Amino acid sequence: MAEKILNLRGLKCPLPALRVRKALTGLKAGDMLIAECTDPLTAIDIPNLLRETGDTMVSSAREGDVLVFHIRKS
Repeated sequence: MAEKILNLRGLKCPLPALRVRKALTGLKAGDMLIAECTDPLTAIDIPNLLRETGDTMVSSAREGDVLVFHIRKS
């Protein structure tokens, strides 16, 4: 099981969601993607994206101004 960290700090909607989608296509089932975002809209966009792709949000947290999403590829 691999882990990939995606630094999306400073990017605005829709770029974080598009980059997460692209990163997920390159992962194998069971791999973990950690997306670090500063755009507050990603709190809505990333969960909506995962409903479309069927991948799993393991956790999401706010660390200061950064939203961190742990996503498992299905």
